[in-house]
Amino acid sequence: MGYHEREVGRPGVHCVWTRSTEVAGRVLVVPDACVDVIWHRESGRLWVAGPDTGPQDSVVSAGTLVGIRFLPGDVALGVPASELRDSRVPLDAFWRGAGVLAARLADCSTDAEAQGVLVSAFPCSPDPLIGAVRGMVGVPVREMAARLGVGERQLNRRCQGAFGYGAKVLHRVLRFQGAVRMARGGGSFADVADRCGYADQAHMAREVRGFSGGSLRLLVG
Repeated sequence: MGYHEREVGRPGVHCVWTRSTEVAGRVLVVPDACVDVIWHRESGRLWVAGPDTGPQDSVVSAGTLVGIRFLPGDVALGVPASELRDSRVPLDAFWRGAGVLAARLADCSTDAEAQGVLVSAFPCSPDPLIGAVRGMVGVPVREMAARLGVGERQLNRRCQGAFGYGAKVLHRVLRFQGAVRMARGGGSFADVADRCGYADQAHMAREVRGFSGGSLRLLVG
């Protein structure tokens, strides 16, 4: 399978990407706190991959997928992210403009053109509070709420709507992703565990297994 992603420099968008394969296959998807909107060129299917809390063994159809991946909490799809959690949902099930978008994508002659259509289709209005929550990995929820000047219940509601889960789960996912990136950079696992804020290497191993279904060594490759 050929997978390629690139940044587009637009607030709220992590990247756009393509995945092409001649035969159907399976891909392990692990939580990254992001929401993706995905189009399958050959069938015209258009769907949303919500924020995951565990590993997803996804079937990839033959052909080309074109996607846009939003930064955690930064896309407005008209439904709370909690309703999309651990789900793959047809976009037309809840988004009024899905039919028009599908038609625009079908008219695209290149993957880059389709990526541009996706980038232009979705409003991204980064919320300063949501951005601040992303940057407070390791801060207890009570302290986080106090720093942001909101109550804990209000903070939880905002996080559920934006991320699909509370701040504590968000930070566990972001810490997991940080550990994978650091390990791929060549650091020892003990050092990765310490620098990412895990109690010890065994704690990191349990968290990695919970989010990926396997070991950190397997993810690093």
